[in-house]
Amino acid sequence: MAEKQILNFEAETKQILNLMVHSIYTHKEIFLRELISNASDALDKARFESITNGDKYPDIDNLRIKIDTDEQNRTLTIQDNGIGMTREDVINNIGSIARSGTKAFLERIQKDKEASKESGIDLIGQFGVGFYSAFMVADNIVIETKHADSDKGVRWESNGDGSYSVEDIDKQDRGTKIILKLKGKDEKLEEEGFIDDDYCNKYTLERLIHKYSNYVHYPIVMDMPIPKKDEKEVQQYEEKTINSMISIWQKSKSDVKPEEYNEFYKEHFHDYTDPFEVIHTKAEGTIEYTALLFIPSKAPFNFLHPDFERGLELYSRNVFIMSKCKDLLPEYLKFVRGLVDSPDFSLNISREILQHSTQLKRIASNVEKKVLDTLENMLKNDRKKYEKFFKEFGESIKIGIYSDFSKKDKLANLLLFESSSTAEGEYTTLAEYKSRMKEGQEFIYYAAAKDKSAIEKLPHMEGMKEKGYEVLYFTDRVDEFMVSMMREFDGTKLHSILQADNSENKDENKDSASKEVLNAIKDVLGTDKVAEVRETNRLKESVVCLSNKEDSISFNMAKVLAETGNNMFGMKPERVLEINTSHDVFKAIEKEYNENKVSDLFKEYSELLYDEACILEGLPLEDPKLFASRMSKLMLKL
Repeated sequence: MAEKQILNFEAETKQILNLMVHSIYTHKEIFLRELISNASDALDKARFESITNGDKYPDIDNLRIKIDTDEQNRTLTIQDNGIGMTREDVINNIGSIARSGTKAFLERIQKDKEASKESGIDLIGQFGVGFYSAFMVADNIVIETKHADSDKGVRWESNGDGSYSVEDIDKQDRGTKIILKLKGKDEKLEEEGFIDDDYCNKYTLERLIHKYSNYVHYPIVMDMPIPKKDEKEVQQYEEKTINSMISIWQKSKSDVKPEEYNEFYKEHFHDYTDPFEVIHTKAEGTIEYTALLFIPSKAPFNFLHPDFERGLELYSRNVFIMSKCKDLLPEYLKFVRGLVDSPDFSLNISREILQHSTQLKRIASNVEKKVLDTLENMLKNDRKKYEKFFKEFGESIKIGIYSDFSKKDKLANLLLFESSSTAEGEYTTLAEYKSRMKEGQEFIYYAAAKDKSAIEKLPHMEGMKEKGYEVLYFTDRVDEFMVSMMREFDGTKLHSILQADNSENKDENKDSASKEVLNAIKDVLGTDKVAEVRETNRLKESVVCLSNKEDSISFNMAKVLAETGNNMFGMKPERVLEINTSHDVFKAIEKEYNENKVSDLFKEYSELLYDEACILEGLPLEDPKLFASRMSKLMLKL
């Protein structure tokens, strides 16, 4: 039998061990995932070897991972009956760490631990820590292992101080046992607000197994306490399989019932309603992954809040890597819940590496395309269902148009709007609008306001109705930001009916006297209120309306910016007062002007016209009391 050897860890391994022992981590619990994953790999190797050497693996149908605790001696044991390790395997695999290009990163963290803490860098999972993560929770680690081809077992032990011992031992059973002598609870750590779990507690371990290793293919068993009938009863235990072992996403779609998807979604993502849509897809070839995605039935209450966290869960071979992987979804699809499992990712892949991963970017692109194709097919084949989706998450699709210009055309086809031609509760697509455009109609027309009723009351709608032009109703706060990036659809420009347009207001035969009155009204109101006063042909029943000057921010957008606190540059809409010079009210004003160009009554008429336009536009009056006084005076003159 070989003698006991005392060996030193390699330099980079010492560096990692130093970080493990002396750095503060917020996710020490990751060690259990690492050790269970190693055990699962050993079981996989045993199953593979049994194909050609079945006699060495008589228990191949009973492969498993066993976890034991000893609260009195504060030990935690993780044991598997996998392939095991030889003495050479132990020295090569445990005494050194594969170089992964992370040395520079480790050095930066060592130089400035406080900076990493303040910036929120999550050190766990940032590099190939694997087995060494166990030193975060253990003062001493013992490994007892035996390979299927070996006559003897091997014992490895270390305190994480830079050296380790290795010796041969008598061991009958194939496999590996790891015994952790756990540290005491860190009171200082708890005072600083960090969670310091007791890893001798079986319920703590059960929770962590459910979180990280629930879908490992092999049973993870533990002796769990049987509830007592009374306090005097001696505590009994029974062996319990902790993990489910079955990952629903690795099954064929044809083998999963709709109710199974629903139950998984509700339990896994803590929703009380069934998902609106399920997307289950697999890809094989140069890039391999499985995605199980869900579109919720209802938007979360904080969906549009800046603090809402998006992202999909990331797995590798059924083992959980991270939640809320933002790089798997664009911002505008943040309503999608689900997970992606790819064998191409290491368990310890870092968020830093993920951001530069070509594989992840390709998966993300495919996932995005799959979601959009699903929505496109839903719109085409199940319109009512799609409309329900759009009521909940349509604003996100609109956000995608101005947040990702490259997706503009594809997303534009998914938009729905109410319009002046749709029945109550019905919607139109832009393509459908275009198919109904009148001969000679130049633009796709829209109007933005707080709701449908406000738009329908706008005086600007009068001319549209007379010409038979359909108007899209923009009632979401994001609509005008969206259209500022979109500008056109299928070659046809989108145009706001609230924007002043010279082409709509030309009247070459209008007499100069009327123009003089318009200029006089502008002088009364002043440039602070209006940039221009002009005649209009689009008003029929109303005498006046306000419109936005060309290339000016709109009234509605100004209100949205004010409400959200985003108008950092203090942008204001330039207002154009448009007047129907054929209206009797204007003729009365014109008569007053012609009789007395500087009369107080003419000035009050001008101010009343402006206030009326503001009211029709839904804008606040600058001086409601003065408006009421003018109205009272006018009533007394009748």
